[in-house]
Amino acid sequence: MAVALIDRVELFPVRLPYGRSMNWASARESSADFMILRLTTSDGLVGVSEGVVKTAWTGATLRTLAVAFEEIFARMLIGIDPEDVGEAKKISRIRENNVAKTMIDIALWDLRSQLAGLPLWRMWNGRPEVEMSWCVTRQAPDEMARDAETALADHGFKTLKMKGGQGLDVDEAALQAIRHVVGDDILIYVDANRAYSVNEAARYVSMLSDYGIAFAEDPCRLEPSRAFAELQSQCPLPLLVDGDCRSIETMRLFVDSGAKAFNLKMQKAQGYTENWEIVNHARVHGAQTNIGLFGESSLGSHIALQLASALPASILPAEVSGHLLFREEFVHAPVQIKDGVTTLPDAPGFAQLVDWEKVNYLMLR
Repeated sequence: MAVALIDRVELFPVRLPYGRSMNWASARESSADFMILRLTTSDGLVGVSEGVVKTAWTGATLRTLAVAFEEIFARMLIGIDPEDVGEAKKISRIRENNVAKTMIDIALWDLRSQLAGLPLWRMWNGRPEVEMSWCVTRQAPDEMARDAETALADHGFKTLKMKGGQGLDVDEAALQAIRHVVGDDILIYVDANRAYSVNEAARYVSMLSDYGIAFAEDPCRLEPSRAFAELQSQCPLPLLVDGDCRSIETMRLFVDSGAKAFNLKMQKAQGYTENWEIVNHARVHGAQTNIGLFGESSLGSHIALQLASALPASILPAEVSGHLLFREEFVHAPVQIKDGVTTLPDAPGFAQLVDWEKVNYLMLR
């Protein structure tokens, strides 16, 4: 029987409008850019992935991604067997270009799942239902409280992540306002996006603990060294490592420095393959992981949820509910969340989720 080889590589740059202006730690924006990768094999299978293109987060633009595929990756992909791990490793070893390599890794796994006749979550012995959380992004404290209240009322979330980093007083005011409207039974953790100095961090985390916060994510810049262990010993809450851990190599150093909790993202490490390495290393060394928000659309959320459903012991619900912020998308139906839970499709293949007519409408030309 002939082996199906990749014979077409296509890119689709799209822009999705938010329902309101978003105030991230690195930028304020009214829309978000994505690059969709479509790999087609000689027997008609289609593997799909999504790249979130935020230059401040990844150092990539739509144009640099297009050039990387044109000059490097497309020629490496044409003619390969999606199940050929050796060829996939050759691509992963190219220096830099992490967004492109992540997109390729995910699309190859998508093809493998179709060849196996199983969705990825079933291949990895995952659960069909995945609990999710809501991220309350930076706004004025009263607006953040309204956001939290609405998300709980509309989708039944049981866990909230609050974006901090607006200054100690503003962050505390936001916590007060959110706790007032959601009560004490909702689990909350706070991500300051490294806004504070190392000297401020212990005091900041102590303030968070006064409001029953579960984890302090990136209160300051974290380094995998003795300094991390010293900071953790000063903090009454566990530190959730995110922005300063972007590879399995760095994660191993953090584990050696005493880190016990990691926030994983599909585009920090290289897609499924490297994130699974991180998950397995964490399990062996008694550390825990969860799936974090990276500004995904519903397609990206669905991709991340495959891994979230199979985590051996996630410390928190999956954060990937940010698709609810978009005014329109390029899928047939957004990821649905009821009582804080989503149910994953039981059929393999991400391409079936995509409305290619909407992709054509939303494409940047």
